[in-house]
Amino acid sequence: MNSPLLAAVDPAVQPPTAARIPHPTQLHGQTLDDDYFWLREKESAEVRAYLEAENDYTDTVLAPTKGLQETLYREMLSHIKETDTSVPYRDGDWYYFTHTIEGSQYAIHCRRRAAADRSYDATAPEEVLLDVNKLAEGKPFMALGALSVSPDGNLLAYTTDETGFRQYTLHVKDLRTGEVLPDTAERVGSLVWTPDAKMILYTVEDEQTKRQDRVLRHTLGAAADTDVFVFEEKDERFNVGVGRSRDRKFLFLEVGSHTTSEYRFVDAMTPTAEFQLLAERVADQEYYPDHRDGLFYIRVNDTGKNFRVVTAPVATPDREHWTELFAENKEIPLDDFEVFQHFAVASEIVQGLDRMRVFRFDGDTLSKDFATVAFPEPSYSAGLHVNRNFDATTLRYSYQSLVTPASVYEYDVATGISTLLKQQEVPGGFDREHYASERVWATASDGVRVPVSLVYRRDAFKKDGTNPLYVYGYGSYGYALPVGFGTSRLSLLDRGIVMAYAHIRGGGDLGDAWHDDGKMMVKRNTFTDFIAATEHLIAEKYGAKDKVIIEGGSAGGLLMGAVVNLRPDLFRVVLSHVPFVDVMNTMLDATLPLTVAEYEEWGNPNEPEAFTYMRSYSPYDNLQPGAYPATLVKTSLNDSQVMYWEPAKFVAKLRTLKTNADTPLLLHTNMDAGHGGASGRYDYLREIAMDYAFILVELGLA
Repeated sequence: MNSPLLAAVDPAVQPPTAARIPHPTQLHGQTLDDDYFWLREKESAEVRAYLEAENDYTDTVLAPTKGLQETLYREMLSHIKETDTSVPYRDGDWYYFTHTIEGSQYAIHCRRRAAADRSYDATAPEEVLLDVNKLAEGKPFMALGALSVSPDGNLLAYTTDETGFRQYTLHVKDLRTGEVLPDTAERVGSLVWTPDAKMILYTVEDEQTKRQDRVLRHTLGAAADTDVFVFEEKDERFNVGVGRSRDRKFLFLEVGSHTTSEYRFVDAMTPTAEFQLLAERVADQEYYPDHRDGLFYIRVNDTGKNFRVVTAPVATPDREHWTELFAENKEIPLDDFEVFQHFAVASEIVQGLDRMRVFRFDGDTLSKDFATVAFPEPSYSAGLHVNRNFDATTLRYSYQSLVTPASVYEYDVATGISTLLKQQEVPGGFDREHYASERVWATASDGVRVPVSLVYRRDAFKKDGTNPLYVYGYGSYGYALPVGFGTSRLSLLDRGIVMAYAHIRGGGDLGDAWHDDGKMMVKRNTFTDFIAATEHLIAEKYGAKDKVIIEGGSAGGLLMGAVVNLRPDLFRVVLSHVPFVDVMNTMLDATLPLTVAEYEEWGNPNEPEAFTYMRSYSPYDNLQPGAYPATLVKTSLNDSQVMYWEPAKFVAKLRTLKTNADTPLLLHTNMDAGHGGASGRYDYLREIAMDYAFILVELGLA
């Protein structure tokens, strides 16, 4: 199919050609050929020149869309309330919230002191904790990591990343004076204050693999080189983290891999004491504790994938002393269990949809009776919002759907009544009644039913197989694809595109078992599910078979590469963001971030059986001569999760194999960002405008 984009380009303009330098790897009697291995040299002038040449080529091809990109950007901007304030939430004696100001890229973090009765007092003076716009001045990228106010309310600990490499530096600010103190540390992950606000426990990453492997304790005012070593995890599959119980009586030290977890704890009032093991790790078992009145409440999957809840005395918390509170439900996964002084909340997954049940405490006894928080739409996302106060009598939760903007509710545990506190305001003429959402089930190749969420504009949709169809997928790490509202999406819906979100195996949309059925040696289920979902939507006439757009990022980019190799005929346009496409070379390099830990997700190619299976779907290794869809691949030079060279190598190799020269293959590298792309909200909108312009022009909808 001739491309409208390429038709407007001077035939003399040709895409860059990357040099081919043989780099074979021998393993298990097989050879992996990697002619573009040289692109890994980030500091090489030749590599930089190649990436810039690809950017120049992409800019040339997309030059005729600049006007459309600006139109799309203005459309998306018109649906954003640029000056806005989040719902204030209480934490101790303060209410915290953020402002966004028209024209400013980043949020401003603020607070007000609570009234005497702990209610929100809008007349109390507003204090600015941190203006991220000021932090970002003169910098092309700025991201916050941790953000934590000390228990006495006087100090703010926060971490920043100025490159996109997700390498964070610790800062401490005195909120009374505005002074940033000399206390600092590098490569910091999680952090937690001690109750007296005199010390911070924090985790530090390994310099090469970026694994959070150590816990240190810093005393305010002391030199960084005097920070006290607390703990180190040697097993490269595991990361460490620090936190605290909701009642603030215990500090927690978590050690976790993709499949196994282990906790240690210490009384918060004696933070320099040695952390005590709660329960020894058991392979392929996860547990997550909290504390209330001398008991640990623990969500654990030791009897099955759907989790149960047990309690254990603080004095003897090991498995031998666990008492079952709620048995595992073999049909309904327990996604979370939150404990408060007066109630507990069970977050469950029922046929792929969120459900919350609220149980009340009568003294030390948790009632078996419960109230269910109801949600009205066929497809939605709901979950707990910010609930910092252990003695609360109300519960904050969030709710949104494909047609309902993000909303925050407060649920009164005593009355069972939910009150809407704030719903995202969508200016620019948005009317939710113009849009409809559905949830359908596709049948995979092995007979498994796969849920798909759909949204479209009512007056632009005809169920006759003529609408353009956009299908998004992810399907890895047990991550449940959120069914959320997006203002930028309106620009496609208003042009008649039907948008679908495939909840394929490998994700956590139907619980841990759903994840397990799409990873390791059954990973191909993820790809065949996506193909089956797309074919189902076409068969049911939700979209035209010659107008299918697909999008995925990171592990979703792996999905894009795999399904295009399997069924290049099924898709018309592909958007692939920071795609994990060079599975074999990456998973054979244990020096890279994430590799060893992710043996539990993909498999270890050093093992012959895993090597053969992983090679069977690795996108880079399975490119073949033939016609491919119009493809825009985007990456970032400072990505620490999927290194820029994976998409760069993929595009370079595909250029040598792709037989339909009349269809575009574009690579764009953001030279100043990381895995999530641009950090500023306006810059990010312009990135989306580029994607949408590519789609609309290729489909003749511009």
